[in-house]
Amino acid sequence: MDENLLYFTCSHLGTAQIFKTTVKGEGVSKVTEGVHNLGPINLKSGVLVSELFSMSMAPELSVIDLKTGAVKQITSINKPIYDNIRMGKVEEKYIKTKDNKDLQMWVVYPPDFNAAKKYPTLLFCEGGPQSALDQFWSYRWNMQMIAAKGYIVFAPNRRGVSGFGQEWKEQISGDYGGKNIQDYLDATDSMAKETFVDASKMGAVGASYGGFSVFYLAGVHQGRFKAFVSHCGVFNFESEYGATEEVWFPDKDYGGPYWKNLPSYKYSPHLMVDKWTTPILIITGQNDFRIPYTQSLEAFQAAQLHGVPSRLLFFEDECHWVTKPQNAVIWQREFFEWLDKYLK
Repeated sequence: MDENLLYFTCSHLGTAQIFKTTVKGEGVSKVTEGVHNLGPINLKSGVLVSELFSMSMAPELSVIDLKTGAVKQITSINKPIYDNIRMGKVEEKYIKTKDNKDLQMWVVYPPDFNAAKKYPTLLFCEGGPQSALDQFWSYRWNMQMIAAKGYIVFAPNRRGVSGFGQEWKEQISGDYGGKNIQDYLDATDSMAKETFVDASKMGAVGASYGGFSVFYLAGVHQGRFKAFVSHCGVFNFESEYGATEEVWFPDKDYGGPYWKNLPSYKYSPHLMVDKWTTPILIITGQNDFRIPYTQSLEAFQAAQLHGVPSRLLFFEDECHWVTKPQNAVIWQREFFEWLDKYLK
């Protein structure tokens, strides 16, 4: 084993791969390939072990061949479950954006997908905003679970995400409602043209920055969507700046506090609530200090006062995520009841 080599994981084109470099930082090369996420990793006695997972598989253990980069799965903890369920196809798709950029997205189809039929379809809006939208496995935003309910899901790697170069990631700061939102609209319009998509039954869902995206899309989508779900989203930049425990974050992405009259504050969704007409489910947790629950309360009250069909799901014992099993069951039940009501 070469002790001068360092192995690390990094987001790469909608996946998480293993890379290597020297201790002195002399060049970087990609070790692995495949539609999966790898990491965390552990290298001992010349054996590199990594977690392995995807949108279709919960984490398992794997061994990486240091010479060839081949990935060998060595555990199958959930095989008895997988043997009795059907997974939907996960497909990589590229489209051209309005400004002629290549936009990658993951499309997940229902297990019994039939191209001759038309399906309700959901836009998944990634959080972060600079986090990676890769081959993640989640017990809240589970792409296969959503697809199993009869929805096609498309998840675009819009401006701001990691894994597509530093320029792509940094573009979003100061431009929350700009090119990345247009990426979402371009992806939605592309999917709406597919013969198997029911363009009259499209929805948008997301959490954190994804929740902000839903609030923002509610004011600009021009009838594209028939249902929204926003979890812990930013609704009012000014009040969020005054309450978040992560002041450094809006300082970077908004450019600073609201009293400086910065142009980025024009993207605050609360400024467009008079254009809201689409039914929206709003979810939050009382112990969310990153995007305080009052953001969701403001959004819900605005929706109610504007006569928009809306529902508030409030967890008194959750934070920015849903961490308790019973709450997760409630979350999934409310999520699908809302979507089924307006998209099926």
